[in-house]
Amino acid sequence: MLDDLDRQLLRNLQADPSLAVADLGARVGVSALKAARRLGRLQEQGILQGQHAVINWAALGYTVGVSLRITLDKTQSRAFDDFIDAARGIAEVTEIQTFLGRVDVRLSVIARDMPHYQKIYRDQILALPHMADIEALMTVATLHNDESLPL
Repeated sequence: MLDDLDRQLLRNLQADPSLAVADLGARVGVSALKAARRLGRLQEQGILQGQHAVINWAALGYTVGVSLRITLDKTQSRAFDDFIDAARGIAEVTEIQTFLGRVDVRLSVIARDMPHYQKIYRDQILALPHMADIEALMTVATLHNDESLPL
């Protein structure tokens, strides 16, 4: 599926997503046009899904991070859809994941401080539909955060 050139392009993009196509091509020994064509093909195949900014939330004053593990009332046929639609409407929810097992959904929530988190929790999280159980895990430290793959 991937050849050596594809892997080299992806490795370099993982290491420095801000590289211009010409610079990326130069690093892997191909023309900018060839690099652009390969990247386009990787996007068409759904392998490369775009680039995004990594924001240091703490630098913006968001010092509290909480992971909420939620079990939904699965007797409701629209429990997942209704819950996820409502959770997407909470600005401080930065990630939503669904699971198989006892825990159905995990929300990552950021807040400026504990009073701000308590307000989000009481006013918005607890108002989400179809929740049967909720468990909060507060982030103490992030020791490893690397989404790059060994290509």
